[in-house]
Order: sequence, then structure tokens, then C-alpha cells
Amino acid sequence: MNQSLTPSGAIGVFDSGYGGLTILRQMRQLLPEYDYIYLGDNARAPYGSRSFDVIYRYTLEAVEALFARGCRIVILACNTASAKALRSIQQNDLPHMEPGLRVLGVIRPTVEVVCELTQTRHVGILATAGTINSGSYGMEIHKIAPDIVVTGQACPMWVPLVENYEFDSPGADYFVKKRIEGILRQDPDIDTLVLACTHYPLLMNKIVKYTPAGVRIVPQGEYVADSLRRYLARHTDMDQSLSRGGTCRYFTTEDAEKFRESASLFMHEPIQVDHVEL
Repeated sequence: MNQSLTPSGAIGVFDSGYGGLTILRQMRQLLPEYDYIYLGDNARAPYGSRSFDVIYRYTLEAVEALFARGCRIVILACNTASAKALRSIQQNDLPHMEPGLRVLGVIRPTVEVVCELTQTRHVGILATAGTINSGSYGMEIHKIAPDIVVTGQACPMWVPLVENYEFDSPGADYFVKKRIEGILRQDPDIDTLVLACTHYPLLMNKIVKYTPAGVRIVPQGEYVADSLRRYLARHTDMDQSLSRGGTCRYFTTEDAEKFRESASLFMHEPIQVDHVEL
């Protein structure tokens, strides 16, 4: 790969697969002047059912790869990686890297918004098994608002539906309806449902169809993008270290052509992709 084409000072965005592209798209809409590098570890996806140690190791490898390509800040646009790897990387690895590098996740920005939105103080989390089992959303919500009741629902079939282009098929209705009914059966007082996996916005038509009218659905992209905007406004040294060419490069650990075809669904534009080994 020709690294000379990669601008130094880009914002890195990492996901285990395609879902983080929903975050990237919102970032580029809100902050179009910056350079971005997206890395999808598609060859080893999905992360949702993997162990803590494996997710931590895979995520750290991806973060190091993005830093090696000139990124100054990396957003873990993956709820599973944010839940199981972010804290360890921030505490154990960043102190031994070049000063000034940062890694941020998607859970905290989402939680801050959710705590403001809920009126009943009952919140539902729809996510992968890895994110639900980590308990990360409940822990972060209770740091801000201990009174909020948090109910989690793993949706193991939702990511495969998206990644196999079945997100708009009649067959997807069964799996979406089942999980939404399941979480609302656990707690009928839920008024806010968090789509705590970046793949899930592609199922939005089905999710809206089976969610009662009084329940708010919270996708993450716009909130994570706005959180990054506010972070850069507060951390001017980081902001000044970032390059502003309006470019975006894409890398995948899987077949580049396969990634390109799928990623175009998320980004609504043709893209160029390079293969990378981690």
C-alpha cells in the first residue's frame, strides 16, 4: 500500500465490519473538512460473540495500524470494541505510545444523549451479545443517572441480516419483530430504545415498523459525530494537529472488491478500498 497517499493527521474510524460506516457518514456530513481513514476488520468479523481478550487484541492491532498511517485520533465506531477494549487501550497502551494520540468510543456520547431523552427513565439497549454481556451501557448510564432502569436485548441475527443484504427482505421482519417485542415485554415502560450496534440503522425501516409510536429510537451516528465536534472544540491542540483535505480512505482486512460493493450501500457513493493485513 502506498502510505504516501495517506495524509498525516487524519481521523481514524475503526469497526469490525461495515457498521461503523454509518458513524463515518455522519462525521463526514458534520465535519467534511477533515481527512478520514476507515478500517474494517471484516476478515475477523463479527466481534459480538468473541471473548474479551480476543476483542481487545484485535482492536489494539487496528488502532496501531491507524496510528501508523498518520491518524492522531481513532474512533472505535464499534460498540463491542468500545465495550470490551476501549478502557484497556486507554489505560494500558496509550501511555506507552506517542504523546497526544487519543482513542475514543461510541458508548459515552450515546449514553449522554439517552439520559436527556428518556422521560419514563426506562431505557432499552438493542445490541450484540458481546455488548449486552459486558454491561457497559448500564454502567455508563448509571454513572450519569443512577435512577434509570436499563434493559438489554441481544439481537444475534441482526448483523448477519445486514451483512448479507437481507436488511430490507421480508425475512428480516421476523427477527426484528421478535427482539423488539422481547425487550418491551421485559419492560413495558421503556420509552427510549438505543440501537447500540452501528449495523442496526440499516434495519431502521423494520425497527420503526415494529416499535410502538411512543417509543423513541436512538441511532448513534449523529450523536457520535456531534460529540467528536464538541471534543475537538474543547481540545484545540488535537484539532490543530488534524489535516483538512476533505479526503477519505478505506481499508479492509477482507477482499477489497467485496468491501467496496457492500460499503457503497452504507456511504451512498462509490468508494475506493485497499486491502490491509493486521
